[in-house]
Amino acid sequence: MKAIVMAGGFGTRLRPLTINLPKPMVPICNVPMMEHVISLLVKHGITNITALLYFQPDKIRNYFKDGSAFGAHMDYVLPDDDYGTAGAVRCALKEISEPVLVISGDLITDFNLSEAISWHQSKNADTTLLLTHMENPLPYGIVITDEEGRITRFLEKPSWGEAFSDTINTGIYILEPAAVELIPVEENFDFSQNLFPLMLEKKMPLYGKIMDGYWKDVGNVDEYKRAHIDFFGNALHLDLKAAKEKYENGTVYRGENVVIEDKVEMTGTVVLGNDVYLGAGTKLHNCVIGNRNRIGASTQMKNSIIWADCQIGEGCSLSDSIVCNGARLGKDVQLLDDVIVSDDTVIGDGATVKANCKIWPGKEVDPGAIVSTSIVWGDRWNRELFTNSKITGLALTEITPEMSVKIGAAFGAFLGMGSSVVTSRDASDGSRLIKRGLMSGLVAAGVDVADLEAQPIPVVRFGLQRGKGEYAAGIYVRHNPNDFRKIDCIFFDGSGLDMPTAKLKKVERMYFGEDFERATLDNIGHLEMVEHVLEDYREEFLKYVDTGLIQKAGFKIIIDHSNGSSSQIFPTLFSQLGVSTVELNANLNPRKFSSSPEDNTQATVQLSAIVTSLNADVGFLLNPAAEKLSVIDEMGKPIDSQLLLLIVLDLYLHTHEIFHKKIAVPVAASMGIDEIAAKHGVEVIRVANDHLSMMEAIRRGDVDFVGGTRGGFIFPGFQKGADAMLALVKILEMLAITRSRFGVLRKQFEHLHRTFVSVPCPWTKKGMVMRQLNLLSEGKERLLIDGVRIREDNAWVLIAPNRETAAFEIMAESSSAIEAAELASRYRQYLETWLSEDKE
Repeated sequence: MKAIVMAGGFGTRLRPLTINLPKPMVPICNVPMMEHVISLLVKHGITNITALLYFQPDKIRNYFKDGSAFGAHMDYVLPDDDYGTAGAVRCALKEISEPVLVISGDLITDFNLSEAISWHQSKNADTTLLLTHMENPLPYGIVITDEEGRITRFLEKPSWGEAFSDTINTGIYILEPAAVELIPVEENFDFSQNLFPLMLEKKMPLYGKIMDGYWKDVGNVDEYKRAHIDFFGNALHLDLKAAKEKYENGTVYRGENVVIEDKVEMTGTVVLGNDVYLGAGTKLHNCVIGNRNRIGASTQMKNSIIWADCQIGEGCSLSDSIVCNGARLGKDVQLLDDVIVSDDTVIGDGATVKANCKIWPGKEVDPGAIVSTSIVWGDRWNRELFTNSKITGLALTEITPEMSVKIGAAFGAFLGMGSSVVTSRDASDGSRLIKRGLMSGLVAAGVDVADLEAQPIPVVRFGLQRGKGEYAAGIYVRHNPNDFRKIDCIFFDGSGLDMPTAKLKKVERMYFGEDFERATLDNIGHLEMVEHVLEDYREEFLKYVDTGLIQKAGFKIIIDHSNGSSSQIFPTLFSQLGVSTVELNANLNPRKFSSSPEDNTQATVQLSAIVTSLNADVGFLLNPAAEKLSVIDEMGKPIDSQLLLLIVLDLYLHTHEIFHKKIAVPVAASMGIDEIAAKHGVEVIRVANDHLSMMEAIRRGDVDFVGGTRGGFIFPGFQKGADAMLALVKILEMLAITRSRFGVLRKQFEHLHRTFVSVPCPWTKKGMVMRQLNLLSEGKERLLIDGVRIREDNAWVLIAPNRETAAFEIMAESSSAIEAAELASRYRQYLETWLSEDKE
């Protein structure tokens, strides 16, 4: 059997470790990752190896040469274009006459490959994927197999709501010639996106084997450190080809020509490379010391990794740090927790480098200097900066002005110099502060900024959409509508749609890697204020509604603007629509920027009282960004968002010509949707529970209407995002056509009852819970779109991981309130049982 070793990409997320080194050559315990992979292949009798090269190929080729020193025969292929993962492998195979094992050169594993190959052969598989369980499966491809190991479903790099298991694709494949022949020559073709779906479509034998043993994709600095921690703790076993010496307090792997002076203490696991010198009184705990390093007397290190050819002076203190090749530290230098000192850096005597600081290659730190930086993000983010096209965090604690500048710079570098970005915000001073930081970062990256100041989100989307390619993207800053303490930074593409996750992941990698280009003084960006966008929005808005019909109806309404910028839009519109209006909270108040749950409850109570006391037709409560609305009927009774969706959808299908016979709603939408759809003869398309998925549904152009479960609606034709101002007026238009009122309309849908339950769940257990849900629901009528929606007789339940908190959300619906509550309780008990069993 032949092996193809894919020798990594640029290693951006591992920077600064990979600035001068290709990712596969980054050492784990003094041995390059790719050498660990080659040794594993040779151990299992696979010696015919081709390495697919990408970044800095000569460093890999010069190290391994013909492979004979490692017990293998190696050759090399450098693709002349980006052919994708599968296309690159096809490029490396001159003949297709035998099975091939594909493995990444930048991972660490001790899988029993011989066992995997035998299993593959016993199944007569055309392709076998090696699988493992992972606590956080989001960065990987998720796979589901049947009892025989045959793959039934997979999804590449999902969100938490889509993560239907914690069983992941390790990127190690065994391919028969029949599978390889499906890969086109010199075309972009990916394993997960193209080859495996094609094999499923052709019903070819595609299998997945869940492997025992250790596996880690060393994709970022945290995972790099974790691999060493696992080695120190005996979770990872490596063949280091060094003398292993057991001591009372630990184990030492000793290379050749090591000099150890008096009173040296080594505890835990310590790896010493060749030609290492340890000065008298040195103390090492769980450390890796690379080849040709000199450690001065009385230096103390714990949980640290020192690459090769470094000099560390006397009396230094290093904690949880990485020091790369050729670095020189003077006397009495302190590296506090999680410091990275890159290649050829010089740190003067008595200098202190504070926690989380990264020093890039070739820098010099003056004697006695204190180097300090602030890294806000931590485990709270679960390695995800962006969720649902936005960044959300506590204002001035998690999202700070300094951080916003860095985000703006990373986003600007992603877009490229000379691009243009639209910015806007809500009315608060906090949002103004964060937006200005983002603008500064964008301009510093050479990006022009067109600022709309304080506007509703629909106006910003409208401006981007009408720009027709003039703008590359948009950013909107607001206080989170569900938690006034938090700030949202929302990112749009150039057409006004929420920016896709795949693009924002690239920005995320640039942000965390701190690897983005800044402009020179000659090409910094320009800042300008955009005029007339409000006037253009109002003009197009009125073209989209039947003003005469609304004027004739003579509505009397109460509207609460929540101190948002919709108050700048409606007075003029209502005067032209002939609507008698009482407006509440209609001023832009920078100190009244959002609402707590208690404030929202009070606002609803106040609005209900005013509707009834003034005998109004309806009351509307808009969120400050004017994307979502709540409704109070003429009797003063609030209408919850699920019931509102049913009423608005039924109104729409009664009053509009339906071209595509399709409507789209989130997977969490009521089963009343199906009753309405059946009555009107339309098909229901269910999408994920986020605004981007709703926008994508309308963008494809094959649905007539998109309704959300949180008070957002997208009407085709005007724009492709939720617009509460348009929804309000369209609702009035439809009420005028049907001569109906909400108090009557709601009665036909109030037979359905819903129960909501939240179950705390650690981030690291979400994948396990999703896997258990998948097994439990097998054979039942279900949807795996965003969480798991399961049909239970005349009821249904949705269990979905919360994307922002460590919890699962359970929603059950039935025509019986008791049955809905019992169904939610039953699934809560399932989750609690799985979580408690997993602790044991």
